[in-house]
Amino acid sequence: MTVNLEVSEGVGTIRLDRPPMNALDVATQDRLRELAEEAARREDVRAVVLYGGEKLFAAGADIKEMQAMDHAAMVVRGRALQDSFTAVARIPKPVVAAVTGYALGGGCELALCADVRIAGDNAKLGQPEILLGLIPGAGGTQRLARLVGPSRAKDLIFTGRQVKADEALAIGLVDQVVPAAEVYERAFAYAARLAKGPAIALRAAKESIDAGLEADLDTGLAIERNWFAGLFATEDRERGMRSFVEDGPGKAKFL
Repeated sequence: MTVNLEVSEGVGTIRLDRPPMNALDVATQDRLRELAEEAARREDVRAVVLYGGEKLFAAGADIKEMQAMDHAAMVVRGRALQDSFTAVARIPKPVVAAVTGYALGGGCELALCADVRIAGDNAKLGQPEILLGLIPGAGGTQRLARLVGPSRAKDLIFTGRQVKADEALAIGLVDQVVPAAEVYERAFAYAARLAKGPAIALRAAKESIDAGLEADLDTGLAIERNWFAGLFATEDRERGMRSFVEDGPGKAKFL
């Protein structure tokens, strides 16, 4: 399989495995969607790590495969491409991208689908589609602009240039930079910590932020308000507040 899902300590690692460059061909895109949907529904998966391996995350789409497609073929395939990545973005659990080496084109767009991006000091990210006479087609024009702002997104997309880890951190494209050999370990540890948290509250937080960003402020506040009130019906809320009152803050253990 070109993408695999392994579960340990409540963390599901979605691992790209298509040597040598983890090129995201149609089969890999479809498999990615399948495993994202599986991770979303599995109760033993409470957080997710996206990982491409020790050497690189993903160098982009399979250009030879794309070259053979005409306009009609891409009209059909373009929606499926976006849906594969959106399935990752909509996993209702914390998602951490562990980025080593190249994360270009579709690889960068996949990293953008995560909630947190931890990059190695050898990472290089970018959207080089313009160099092919194209634009990003798996969400890059939308998610990148929302993450780093429209001006920075336009710079990266207009020029197709690659940014190294330090610049990616400075512009907010990644959230942490660590030694390359420690990327997966750090990402897994972060995800494992979140996996021990209150699952429904984490889902509520993620959906409130993501849905709120797509709406006006009043609508976003309504989304937050509804989730906030709804959490008062959960066992995790009872457990968390009881622990706070009896033992002090930060000591609750959630099931």
